[in-house]
Amino acid sequence: MARRDGSPLRRRLREIWEIRLYRYVAVLVTVVLAAGAGVAVPKLLEEDRSCAPGVARPDSSDECVGVTSTAYHFGRPQLREAVRAIDRENDRLKEGSYVTVALMLPYTATNPSTLSDILHEVQGAYLAQWQANHTSNGQAPAIRLVLANPGATSEHWPLLVEQLAKMAKGEHRLRAVAGIGTSTDNNKRAVAELTRLGIPVVGASITADDLANGQGKDPFPGLARVSPTNTDEARALASFAKVGAGRALLVYDKPGDPYTRTLQRSFAQLIKGSPYEPQPFTPPADRTREGTTANTFRQITHLVCDTSPETDTILFAGRHTQLRQFINALGTRGCQDREFTLLTGDEGSYLSGDKKLDRAALTHNLSVRYTALAHPDTWPKTPAGPGGSAGDARTLTDLLARATREPVGPIGDTALEDGQLIIAYDAVRLAVHGIREATPPGSTVPPLTDVGLQWPQVKGSLRVNGASGWICLDVHGNPYDKAVPIVELMPEGGSRFVRVAWPEGKPPGRECLPPS
Repeated sequence: MARRDGSPLRRRLREIWEIRLYRYVAVLVTVVLAAGAGVAVPKLLEEDRSCAPGVARPDSSDECVGVTSTAYHFGRPQLREAVRAIDRENDRLKEGSYVTVALMLPYTATNPSTLSDILHEVQGAYLAQWQANHTSNGQAPAIRLVLANPGATSEHWPLLVEQLAKMAKGEHRLRAVAGIGTSTDNNKRAVAELTRLGIPVVGASITADDLANGQGKDPFPGLARVSPTNTDEARALASFAKVGAGRALLVYDKPGDPYTRTLQRSFAQLIKGSPYEPQPFTPPADRTREGTTANTFRQITHLVCDTSPETDTILFAGRHTQLRQFINALGTRGCQDREFTLLTGDEGSYLSGDKKLDRAALTHNLSVRYTALAHPDTWPKTPAGPGGSAGDARTLTDLLARATREPVGPIGDTALEDGQLIIAYDAVRLAVHGIREATPPGSTVPPLTDVGLQWPQVKGSLRVNGASGWICLDVHGNPYDKAVPIVELMPEGGSRFVRVAWPEGKPPGRECLPPS
């Protein structure tokens, strides 16, 4: 039976058509009126892509990219209180008395574990700012902290670097960029361009060997880091676990990124001569996504069980999403009666609060241990000696206790277990150290390039006593024999500190001077 013109469907279609017609007519009338008034029509119709002062959406992107010096939190509610605390501290500063440090992180990330780490890094950076401005006996200059977002995958780093370069030359007096995030190709390009422009960079959680100076060349002049390289982490693991070539299987990300590739090479060197071929997996380009990698891991668990009974160690060179998938797969492997220890790098810290991790897998003769960048139990549970101290760690925890209320806080829910708050605090403290050491007597603004020239002198009595351990830099800006906490994921949730390990096999000497 045919529908009549008065049917609901016909009426709805007519309403939609009329709404669209009215819109077109309204736009046409606006254009005609604007043209008659001498207004540039393209300018009138141009879309407003701003998000906040200093932050806008690039063409063909919905991400808000740029540098915010206000209480704008990039649409991430969990960051709100910490960002407000930074804004309050910045507002207290007198014009001309400060220099700026930018905390560069992927604030528009959507992965929950990544956002949790970002929150903790922002909190740690702020606490270092507050400490520098309020507990250093009036040392100059004061520190203004701003948040710099290159996008969730740092895709928009060229726009951000251009903006930061202008801030270094202008009234903002930018003197260092800290943070950076993870060791990805985009972040590597960003650091290369920042340092080429003479802007000092302090990496917090970057560990890739090819995002570091040294090894016969310094591709990133002015870069300092507070975290060990992947090679140093692997050496610390080897000194802790006594990994044997005939007892270990390597599972790695192919083609990898700067972090996973250098971790893979470091692990391969540890088990040189192994009878087992390393097993690759290929994750999505965005390694925070699941993809179909779980299917590959199910197959690799069969190969794990096919190894000789003496094999008891799995070395994993991959990011945390794939690490979680692999652990879940190992929980259902066929050889449940065999004990295995999975060893990996600092990406393991992301799993401490990951709700998708099948913790029951850790009750099936499987231990998962990783090299953390920092852990709150390191120094309280480590005998006193060189390399770090409980007193240095307590300086941060005491400040953190005050951050639940004014004047320091509130800064939102805090956690130390993943190490991110601690390592970001130390990174900004190192930036402050470089800035103030480079400031001439009687001045409040150090020359930009002089800040990066301070890194080779951060050793001996000029070291930074970090909450993560002593920060003694070699001439390339890398930490020498930095403490590496070995941490284990627990079936009941969270993680536990096992013990501290050292890249050199023992703590540095009390003078903390790197050898030639």
